[in-house]
Amino acid sequence: MGLALALSFLLCFCLHGLSSGSPYFTSLFTLGDSYIDAGNFVIMAPPAVPVWHDRPPYGMTFFGRPTGRLSDGRVTVDFIAEQFGLPLLRASLLNRSDNVSRGINFAVGGATAIDVDFYERSKLVQFKLINNSLNVQLDWFEELRPTICNKTVGECFSKALFFVGEFGVNDYNFLWNAGKTEHEVRSYVPKVVKNIAVAVERLIKGGAVYVVVPGNPPNGCSPTMLTTRSSLNKTIMYDRIGCLSDINRVAKYHNSMLHAAIRVLRGKYSHARIIYADFYGPIITILENPSRFGVTGDDALRACCGGGGAYNWNASAVCGMPGVTACKNPSAFVNWDGIHYTEATYRFIAEGWLHGPFADPPILSALRY
Repeated sequence: MGLALALSFLLCFCLHGLSSGSPYFTSLFTLGDSYIDAGNFVIMAPPAVPVWHDRPPYGMTFFGRPTGRLSDGRVTVDFIAEQFGLPLLRASLLNRSDNVSRGINFAVGGATAIDVDFYERSKLVQFKLINNSLNVQLDWFEELRPTICNKTVGECFSKALFFVGEFGVNDYNFLWNAGKTEHEVRSYVPKVVKNIAVAVERLIKGGAVYVVVPGNPPNGCSPTMLTTRSSLNKTIMYDRIGCLSDINRVAKYHNSMLHAAIRVLRGKYSHARIIYADFYGPIITILENPSRFGVTGDDALRACCGGGGAYNWNASAVCGMPGVTACKNPSAFVNWDGIHYTEATYRFIAEGWLHGPFADPPILSALRY
């Protein structure tokens, strides 16, 4: 039994409890990185940057073709959109002349919480970054606001749901890849969290009422980091699941600081509903109990689509490259391509955000008229 089928049994009681008269959102706007990108990176990437996720087998499970999403199918915000009868969001850079009143996706793969020029000036990266940070995406939203709605601020977004993130993974990955220690990477967390909190505040001041803010996933469990970091440091420490302890400790520190920042914002803007979405817990839940979710234990930390190696990730043979194949049943895997997750995993995460227990508060319980 694959992850998707297992989850259908585990979560059916939650779905059964929904009534057709439940309150709903009328639009969905998302800012973020590659975990929810719907094609913006494909559009933004300069010719010198290789792009592979615009080719099969990406999209194989649901769409039957690549859509710019970095998965075999739908991602978290797609399931959120379906819950409220909204269309699956298109990438904001595709065609801005289209009607976007029901929502649009501003997320871009590789996006950071801190502006990209900081990493270039600090020489933390040795290449030119795409200008796709959180502030850039907020500016895109502001530019598009007259197209979205010409009513007063309060009327325009009272039934809109906003996602801010996930943000932070790329910031920390740049630091890890630059050879920074755990202590050094940890020192950047307050700046990352502050930028996210400022963005949430900026949206609320602009009329947003419902804002979902996801934390970081356990990036120390990703096949990419497990492969690259283990080859760099032979004394690296692993947890009982087999994940990288230092990376996951930073992720948990980020999440605790972000959750605290959200509580501060709730006190400041009592009319808003700011939801902390746990991106870490659902993935660890599956990894700790893989057989319960139809995942073979040996495959729990391996990518479905990859070019071989202990974790089925190889920098010279990544998913989408000629000759690189995907597993036959992605729903039996947690990870899709070494970094991102399978549709089945994203479904589980989305259900946990909608109904609980992986959100504070769950999205559906936060609704009010």
